[in-house]
Amino acid sequence: MFSILLVLLIIVAVMMIGLILLQKSEGSGMSGSSAASMFGGALTGAAAGNFLTRATAWLATIFFILCAALALVAAKSDMATPQSDLRNEIVHQESAPQPAPAPITE
Repeated sequence: MFSILLVLLIIVAVMMIGLILLQKSEGSGMSGSSAASMFGGALTGAAAGNFLTRATAWLATIFFILCAALALVAAKSDMATPQSDLRNEIVHQESAPQPAPAPITE
């Protein structure tokens, strides 16, 4: 389940990146001539801005829902319980009785 959600999250993130780069900005960005040539002028003007804005909002909502779902799945699965070997070693060293320090002789 975790892997499926992670793959979906990556796909949504890539799609969001593409949509954000297509949107017209003050500097014109990538949306100038490349978007008009790729879509035959279908995504130019106010209709394009409206569509791209709505699609970005939907993808952002899906992105955050997937992030929350991934956090829940990770918290409930065994992925959250195993501890590292280093942590286990440190805990065992702290709980083990410490040897008395050797007396200093001169």
